Amino acid sequence: MRKYNASPFSPSCRRPGLLAAIAISLANLAGCAAPAPAPAPAPSVVTAPAPAVVEPLANSPAAQASAGTLALREDAPMRYVVKKGDTLWDIAQHFLRDPWQWPELWYGNTQVRNPHRIHPGDVLTLVSVDGRTRLVSTGPLERLSPQIREEALDASLPAIPIDAIRNFLRGPRLVTLEETKRAPYIVAFVDERLAVGANNDIYVKNLAQPIAYNYAVIRVGEAYRDPETRKLLGYEAIPAGEAELRTPEAPLGSTAVMRVTKSTREVLIADRLLPIEAESFDANFFPHAPRSPIDGRIISVFDGLSQISQYQIVALNRGSAHGLDPGTVLDILQTGRVVSDPYTRNAVTLPDQYAGVLMVFKVTPELSYALVMNAIRPLHVLDKVTRPARSSQR
Repeated sequence: MRKYNASPFSPSCRRPGLLAAIAISLANLAGCAAPAPAPAPAPSVVTAPAPAVVEPLANSPAAQASAGTLALREDAPMRYVVKKGDTLWDIAQHFLRDPWQWPELWYGNTQVRNPHRIHPGDVLTLVSVDGRTRLVSTGPLERLSPQIREEALDASLPAIPIDAIRNFLRGPRLVTLEETKRAPYIVAFVDERLAVGANNDIYVKNLAQPIAYNYAVIRVGEAYRDPETRKLLGYEAIPAGEAELRTPEAPLGSTAVMRVTKSTREVLIADRLLPIEAESFDANFFPHAPRSPIDGRIISVFDGLSQISQYQIVALNRGSAHGLDPGTVLDILQTGRVVSDPYTRNAVTLPDQYAGVLMVFKVTPELSYALVMNAIRPLHVLDKVTRPARSSQR
């Protein structure tokens, strides 16, 4: 029988537990014992959110009673069938006094940033969701058999009438004086005329590298100035048409031949040309109020009309630097007139009056363009734009 060796260094004692004990003892002697490991935390219990309680509403008074902060119309229908040509704003006007609130009304709208999933024939119904009036889609009114709906984006529902601004988006709208001075210009027409339209050739000077093949023909219009500070914001670029380069091999600095491919007004000698910008407009926005108060003014109306009405495009002296972005909704206030007091003969400034609502669709740092969505009285240049108030506060 082999003699038992109790030495800790004996091969028979080289076990992991013994070595660990020796290591801890040495660490304690050195004054750097490792702390005992913390106990593992107990596993957390994840509780699934309770499903929303969706209940039908009996009538319009019941919908009004649970509307909360929504400005629900008293004559709001309990059900609406989407029609071809509708926009989200159109639909919201059937239910809300303030149509820009539609994202708050629409329940389960996972496509708020892409609202085109509502199609003609879909049924929208007012219901109670957790005690609040909301609008839900129950799908098409009638479906005879299972089918896949395939439509182009233009066939889906836009938030606003895109056709009202599509042509506006094709050309540059705000330019600096330096940009126009450097831009190519029309020096003559191939045929001796005073003005031309589409399918006519023109002579162009001052083409610079890199040469583009498609240009917007523009006429420099009025200066955009902030009416309060008189700061120059830029110049209006009035679109006259589009032109296509016909002589790409022309030497730099020589006179080139171009063809007018589209015209929205007469093209004249001295009109400038700017490369057509890629249309970066995204129609998948939803209406929302600005995060901070806005105190701006309408400084111009597209096509220079004296009075402004629904679906006309206006320029504002506020932009992204002031917190505006596409989808921002603003109230329009008709600037109070100055009248004479019949007794004192002193000048009296009348209060501003709510006149309508507009939605911003294109912004620059200090200027933005908006579409007038509703006008209840005549609008004019220099009318004010402010953060929207609820209908009950007007």
